[in-house]
Amino acid sequence: MREYLLTLCVTAAVTYLLTGPVRKFAIVAGAMPEIRARDVHREPTPRLGGIAMFFGLCAGLLVADHLANLNQVFEKSNEPRALLSGAALIWLIGVLDDKFEIDALIKLGAQMIAAGVMVMQGLTILWLPIPGVGTVALTQWQGTLLTVALVVITINAVNFVDGLDGLAAGMVCIASAAFFMYAYRIWYSYGIEAAAPATLFAAVLMGMCVGFLPHNMHPARIFMGDSGSMLIGLVLAAGAISVTGQVDPDVMKLFSGSERNAVHQMVPVYIPLLMPLTIIAIPAADLILAIVRRTWRGQSPFAADRGHLHHRLLEIGHSHSRAVLIMYFWSALIAFGALAYSVNSASMWIVLGVVGLSAVGLVLLLLPRFTPRAPRWAEAFVPPRYRRRRAAPAPGAAEGAGSTEDAASAGAAEDELRAPVPVGVSGGPGVPGVNGATALGARSRVPRG
Repeated sequence: MREYLLTLCVTAAVTYLLTGPVRKFAIVAGAMPEIRARDVHREPTPRLGGIAMFFGLCAGLLVADHLANLNQVFEKSNEPRALLSGAALIWLIGVLDDKFEIDALIKLGAQMIAAGVMVMQGLTILWLPIPGVGTVALTQWQGTLLTVALVVITINAVNFVDGLDGLAAGMVCIASAAFFMYAYRIWYSYGIEAAAPATLFAAVLMGMCVGFLPHNMHPARIFMGDSGSMLIGLVLAAGAISVTGQVDPDVMKLFSGSERNAVHQMVPVYIPLLMPLTIIAIPAADLILAIVRRTWRGQSPFAADRGHLHHRLLEIGHSHSRAVLIMYFWSALIAFGALAYSVNSASMWIVLGVVGLSAVGLVLLLLPRFTPRAPRWAEAFVPPRYRRRRAAPAPGAAEGAGSTEDAASAGAAEDELRAPVPVGVSGGPGVPGVNGATALGARSRVPRG
């Protein structure tokens, strides 16, 4: 565990320290695209944060290769090299896209090629544990197609959810933390060395996200861009592929006792089929809804719009930070709920806990719909939005009329500021479709292009 933590800290430190110079490089290189209608920031913000994340990945793998115990992962398996090869290819395509805006079909082809490169080097699904059937061996073509599909879906799911400051990095960090606990339990508790690469990938991925988040939290100083979102999506998929199709369920020796006990004991084997889906459940749901929505409108599935889940949270009244935290909450609930169920599937307390937290999450989602007013005696202890509005004193009729008009104007201005800006409505000169803000104040000194 100490070596995993050391690898995580080195990855986070390298990513954090390189993000500042990368931001300056992105500004000089002009990697600051114009603000689009679906964006939620007011000023051009540099991209290319994936450069720092990629070098953090390289540093983490390099350190792990020189540690006493983790060195065995590189000697007994070719999966770390396969991951690095696929990551380098997808990262390069992402950097070019952040600068030159590559066509969506070209990026899709590059994602499939990167997955194929990993398959050629041994990072592929060899078998699947299917409930009621057992372990099913896959042919080479079946394993390749399933691996490529999982990689492409995960990359695009993470890319789709990258719409608010700190959202994608935080959600992937939560998912990788849950996945690290699961893979480490398989490796340590059952003594299965085949789960060690997935554990290493999860630790490195956590380091990449933790190191980048301080620069990317609202208001963001830099975006990860496609070079970062596709990269962390690939690493997340690589860990899921490694532990799903490489770990042999028979090695766990869970087939003992009655049939009912065997079914309960086999839950840790079946969880790898669900864990890759649970850790990207929110991004995957957003991806599916986006494809259905755009296809229903007669648009291309790759056509960008402002209908993602985080956009809808902003539209119903959530602030930027609260929308991100709500997405964090649901990601953690799904990922760690699946993890807890894999540890003890027979516990009713786990199910009740997940149901209770889901109810809390629904209340948080609908919070802007309710504006409770505090009693007079408690107004000093609550935020201003929960206080009752008091009418301004009107000593004379003329002054009272003027005060009423001023109050009405102020209220209208406040409502106008709070109302969501629809797509295509200009928010000012040079800022089409403004929705929210990221780099504001003295921090932003980027000249408008």
